[in-house]
Amino acid sequence: MATTTSPPIVSIQAPKDVSIEQIEAELSQMWQGYNQEDGQAATRATTFSLLVFEPDPSQQLLSALGFYSGPLDGISGPRTTAAVEAAQKAYEMEVTGQITPELKQKLEAEFTRAKQEGKLSSAAASFAPDAQAAGLADEIAATSPCRIITLCVTPGEDEGVEAQVSAYCPLQKQKKQSNLICCEYITLRGTAEALERVGGIISALTISELPKFLWWKATPEPNYGLFKRLVKECDRTIFDSSSFNSPEADLLQVGKLLEEKKPLADLNWGRLAAWQELTAEAFDPPERRSAILEVDRVTVDYEKGNLSQAIVYLGWLGSRLQWNPVSFEREQQDGGYDIARVKFTSANQKEIEAELAGVPVADAGEILGDLMSLRLSSTNLEADCCTVLCSETTGCMRMEAGGGAQSCRIQQVTPLFDQKTDTLLGQELQRWGSDVLYEESMTLAYQILSLANQKN
Repeated sequence: MATTTSPPIVSIQAPKDVSIEQIEAELSQMWQGYNQEDGQAATRATTFSLLVFEPDPSQQLLSALGFYSGPLDGISGPRTTAAVEAAQKAYEMEVTGQITPELKQKLEAEFTRAKQEGKLSSAAASFAPDAQAAGLADEIAATSPCRIITLCVTPGEDEGVEAQVSAYCPLQKQKKQSNLICCEYITLRGTAEALERVGGIISALTISELPKFLWWKATPEPNYGLFKRLVKECDRTIFDSSSFNSPEADLLQVGKLLEEKKPLADLNWGRLAAWQELTAEAFDPPERRSAILEVDRVTVDYEKGNLSQAIVYLGWLGSRLQWNPVSFEREQQDGGYDIARVKFTSANQKEIEAELAGVPVADAGEILGDLMSLRLSSTNLEADCCTVLCSETTGCMRMEAGGGAQSCRIQQVTPLFDQKTDTLLGQELQRWGSDVLYEESMTLAYQILSLANQKN
């Protein structure tokens, strides 16, 4: 497994509670009061603003109970994983590094008890991550000093919005006189209603005349005022459809936003890159280039629970081959398979059939709905187009068991560690504007899901 090698961290300001009205003044005073050491100067956020909408309180609970130190940035990278593992050890649970319902329930209970007893960790706890717990925020700070504004949704009654500010800089060891480049962190906590009420202040906290990214770690909420405001004001809105509660309905909302010309990015789209590349590579040889036009049967297997990857992959393939969706049918098969059948017509009126199969698995991976295998073939037995791709972890047993008169080109898609959420987010923060290929693929996926929605 790849390891993170972020440099050591200098704390310019550990998390400090302030009023919302004092945020900018506190940040300015913080930089003015910084004492230069060894000739180093600190450069504050000068590249972009990243707003993170965080509906999951787990990182907040881990911090309050002393398992997690540093800024509440909403970025669930290696540092958060290390904190989760520490909590699981402390509570004598199986150490998985993943937030489970059992752990979340325990954290909430311990938080309530500690709050009643006045034993919560100080918000200004020292920040001393080890090398294994370095995270994406450190990587961002190492190359692009920015302002990260995290909107932490808290459950319970509306008691207004609490604010914290902090700043951290990775040490640059290449040159003794090198400057520190630093990220500023602003953390706002409150109920969804409270955060919406201060939407104007949140907008004002972004750095003017610099790019603004919104990482919306929830399903699209077109009726939520804060969501509408931030999507309108940010240069790019980032989702992760693998975490959508109702994938079909939520992808339809994403499609509507694209129709409104909103620049969007889906981290789940990045997880399809290897499948897309191998599909294209299969038809690169000169003798196979025309064979792609013979494909009229498509089967995609994915881990049951979220069809986002499968439907967007089909949108990518169909948009490249100019397929037009005409029908969508659902079916339940023995063994718990969720089947969706989509029919298309090609530009020359040829009929294409696609099957998306949600496969029940005993041991699901970290990403719900990951592709397992796919098969492209043709009813024309003379066509040399049969292609089977499969995950290294699940193999191609179901695809190979399907048999057929055509010989198939079979390749494996090996697990890629750069498909983790924090790595994909880091890649998206290096891009600007719209992703035309994603938009074209998602447009066709939206058309397919619209057909499904008409039948409900």
